[in-house]
Amino acid sequence: MNARPSTLPTPGSGAAGGHRPLDWNVAVATAVRLMKPGPEVPREDAEQAVRALRRFSVEAESHVRDLTGLGQDLPIIPGDVVDRPSWVRGAANGLAALTDAALTSADARMQRVDDLFGGLSARSAGVQAGLVLAYLGGKVLGQFDPYGESGVAGQRGRLLLVAPNIVAAQRSLGVPAEDFWMWVCLHESTHRLQFNAVPWLREHFTESLGVLLAEMEGTTGELLSRLPTVLREARAARSGDSSPGMLGVIELLQTPQQRLALDRIIAISTLLEGHADHVMDAVGPRVVPSVATIRRRFTERRKGGGLLDRILRSLLGVDAKIRQYAQGAAFTRHVVDEVGMTGFNAVWTAPDHLPTRAEISDPAAWIRRIHG
Repeated sequence: MNARPSTLPTPGSGAAGGHRPLDWNVAVATAVRLMKPGPEVPREDAEQAVRALRRFSVEAESHVRDLTGLGQDLPIIPGDVVDRPSWVRGAANGLAALTDAALTSADARMQRVDDLFGGLSARSAGVQAGLVLAYLGGKVLGQFDPYGESGVAGQRGRLLLVAPNIVAAQRSLGVPAEDFWMWVCLHESTHRLQFNAVPWLREHFTESLGVLLAEMEGTTGELLSRLPTVLREARAARSGDSSPGMLGVIELLQTPQQRLALDRIIAISTLLEGHADHVMDAVGPRVVPSVATIRRRFTERRKGGGLLDRILRSLLGVDAKIRQYAQGAAFTRHVVDEVGMTGFNAVWTAPDHLPTRAEISDPAAWIRRIHG
């Protein structure tokens, strides 16, 4: 569906003395080879979807600006409508740029990442990353990559809309096509606006990831040596049939310093995802008449899948990300209800105005800290 080609990341380039612990070319090749093809769509229908998604990506951002008050003077450009392989290439480029930027400030950080990979070759790590990308490549509807090149002055990053996945999801949900396409564009356009309207956000996210990587101490073997104890503690602590999930196990394996660094990344990600989910539904009734039906069916779809799919989602952290949408949206909704959108926008004024992970679950605490 009219894919825009992307330049593959060059292995061996990048931060920390020109070394990468992961061969992104191998990751891309693995993912493209393993991915399933998209749905069969008549050419005329495919071309219509591509044209509509480009148009909606512009219209959606205008609606988001009207609601949030952010980025009023920034240019708006159409998103890139891509197929699954092109999304994989774009995602790999973005991840390579993000990790290079996060690691570039200190050679010590690079060494710790080498330790974390515990002797895996760059090629082996690339194969593992490719398996993840292959799975996600059939699921992802869209993505804003803050580290991609837009080619337009005043705009950084690329908005990617994965046409075959959007069409497949719309069909499976049984909702009006144009309503669903606009709804997806509202979410991704919100992410584009977050990063372009808040000048410090991109660098702050990069630095926060760098701090997390800098705190990763010990080899993979040392981490795995703690795993049996951690799993016993998790089983002892679990209530009923619930479990801590993959993210909970990772947190239990970490030192207190690592958890603080991870908390910061989780808080930022949860805010960004939840804010986008809130905006897409708040804008929705004016421009997406069937928004309530779409939200209800899409929420059920997020919970679905067979046993293998649910296992993969848990291992890859997809379920943790789904919880982020709900938690972040609840935080945003509570704050907007209490102090309005202008009061909520205080989160974008400085890094120390971002909510902590604890405040995401207790938005009243954030309101007290920021608004007195």
